[in-house]
Amino acid sequence: MARTLGIRCGLKVPTVHSSGYTERVSDFLPLSAEERQWDAFVQAQGGHGLQTAAWGRLKASFGWESEILTLEADGEVVAGALVLYRPLPAGVGRIAYIPKGPLVDWQDAKQLEALLMKIDQQAKRRRALFLKIEPDEANSASLRAILAQQHFRESRQTIQPPNTILIDLDDDDSIMSRMNQGTRRKIRSSWKKDVMVREGSRDDVATFNRLIQETGERNEFGVHSTAYYERAYDLFVPDGQAVLLMAEHQGQALGGLMILRNQREAWYLYGASASIERQRMATYGLQWAAIQWARAQGCQVYDMWGIPDTDEESLERAFQDRQDGLWGVYGFKRGFGGRVQRAVGAWDRVYFGPGYLAYQLYLSLRGQGT
Repeated sequence: MARTLGIRCGLKVPTVHSSGYTERVSDFLPLSAEERQWDAFVQAQGGHGLQTAAWGRLKASFGWESEILTLEADGEVVAGALVLYRPLPAGVGRIAYIPKGPLVDWQDAKQLEALLMKIDQQAKRRRALFLKIEPDEANSASLRAILAQQHFRESRQTIQPPNTILIDLDDDDSIMSRMNQGTRRKIRSSWKKDVMVREGSRDDVATFNRLIQETGERNEFGVHSTAYYERAYDLFVPDGQAVLLMAEHQGQALGGLMILRNQREAWYLYGASASIERQRMATYGLQWAAIQWARAQGCQVYDMWGIPDTDEESLERAFQDRQDGLWGVYGFKRGFGGRVQRAVGAWDRVYFGPGYLAYQLYLSLRGQGT
């Protein structure tokens, strides 16, 4: 390996923004050459959208710091990670976190160790108590063994849901044939009941925000601030990395969703629905439109993003009786006929044992062990 290069993204020149978050000069600047180089590598590797420079900028606007660390050979990136940092409670240190990464050849021990050494150096310099990673890799005994060999320990505290449903985007007839009968009927019902789905503009973000706040209150789950979804739109949609879809009936908004994509895969990231006119099945029409959009972009897989973290047999046995957590959406998502896949999950690499144990105790006392 010819050389290694560490890149820190973002300038810390704050100004107060009226919508409730702190913007920095870097928020308005085009991507740097290093960020563009990193994003090109992410795309070439089929890496996840949560490893892009834009995702780092999004999280940096809401309490995190972001940094891109890479290994290079002959001027080309060969491995790396978008690393996020956030202070832990009581000022005891920070968490270093890699969402859906790192991007590395897991079978190349030298490359993996070189990248982890670089990440360790930066994380310790930033007073991180531990590094949490959630690789965008399917669960396997071989990968689990590699992680254990590299002194990672499996963590019950996940940030991204490890279990999901993937829909293969072959052709319309095949996709429809894998759905259950009720889902097909509800999709067609949305058409018959004059639900229109269109691509949303920046002006639609306010309506989407209203719907998602309504959804969170109705289903008792947390949502981001209004400014968060505005920032996500501004970072991803104009560059074609995402789309906002809105469902309407006679001009009245009934739902919306935001999809993130790369060249191969699309992810159902955020969704919202109105409490009124639910008999029109707008959410079903929206998901079908999202699948169609993803196919039109050349994606091969549509990720429904997040179901309860248990095996498929347990999912089928319990989903009709449970509505807590992700169980409330599993019944909806399973109807689209995808395949259940679990990622390898969350793994922690501890730098300061006593601080890490104190953090685990804090989570347990708050009931946040998972």
